[in-house]
Amino acid sequence: MTSLVDRLWYGKGRPLFLLSPLSWLYRAVAEARRRKAIKAHTHKLPVPVVVVGNITAGGTGKSPLTAWLVGTMQSAGWRPVVLSRGYGGNSSDYPLLVTEDTLPSLAGDEPVMLAQATGVPVVVDPDRCRGAAFALDNDLGDVLISDDGLQHYRLPRDIELSVFDGSRGVGNGALIPVGPLREPVSRLDTVDFVVVNGAAAADDEGRVPPEALSGIKHPQMYAMDLQPTRLVNLKTGETRSPESLQGQKIRSIAGIGNPARFFDTLKGLGAKQIAVPFPDHHRFRPEDLGAESGHMLVMTAKDGVKCRSFAPDNAWVLYVEARLPKAFSESFLEKLRASFGAPTS
Repeated sequence: MTSLVDRLWYGKGRPLFLLSPLSWLYRAVAEARRRKAIKAHTHKLPVPVVVVGNITAGGTGKSPLTAWLVGTMQSAGWRPVVLSRGYGGNSSDYPLLVTEDTLPSLAGDEPVMLAQATGVPVVVDPDRCRGAAFALDNDLGDVLISDDGLQHYRLPRDIELSVFDGSRGVGNGALIPVGPLREPVSRLDTVDFVVVNGAAAADDEGRVPPEALSGIKHPQMYAMDLQPTRLVNLKTGETRSPESLQGQKIRSIAGIGNPARFFDTLKGLGAKQIAVPFPDHHRFRPEDLGAESGHMLVMTAKDGVKCRSFAPDNAWVLYVEARLPKAFSESFLEKLRASFGAPTS
């Protein structure tokens, strides 16, 4: 499926150009929804709202960026709360306050992963405005960060960040279904920051020049890298360094938006891998985790939260963390203070 998407959306040309009328309709509906939601905003929330998202379909690194922003805001004295739609979850009761032990089948894989990675409150609700009200009513924090919320227009926001995959960019530049765009590139004129995951070129301050990513120009565009930090056994909790994968035979699995990026990371660590991609948010079963004799099974943190209960002894999770330049951190925190002053705590 991923190779098909790459060919249709991220290759040269627009093989699905005959579907252009549907793209025009998609754009008209999306823009009408956005105008209606913005018009309905009668007041800002009493705490700052930071929205992380993208204008392309598929994985770009939003959740690692969200986790990094949480840590950055905590270091500056803020108490962040993460809001999520909870894609893939099916709870009978919302809002849902997620803990490290919440079942991914209830909350979705990414909210559980973020709860484990950050330790801050994570609130899941398909209605993010209701989730925000729950967080405020229960005094869970003093800043809200909406993960993958760029198109959830009903939620007022103070800072918007759009994330791109540096190797994919805007693809063929067309809207769904002809291309990967959820919104036209002109939407970037209204966001505060653009973050490029795996940027091919950046200056000494980590800024990405306009010519580095075709079709994308923004005055506040920064490079982000995902660095492997540790390898953890799902059954025993044993921890190893990522470098221990050098020369190791592994079966790598990934049910994420862009599994090729994960497989490339493992290749860069020197692993001898058999790569097996799955659809994004795949509901793993025990039979999906079979590995060849003598091979380690290595997966992403997002997949690990779904496989923990039935993982075999040779199952390992490779954890990664976002790395962003100091210039971005300073600019982001300055924007946050300009909107709401110092943190309340």
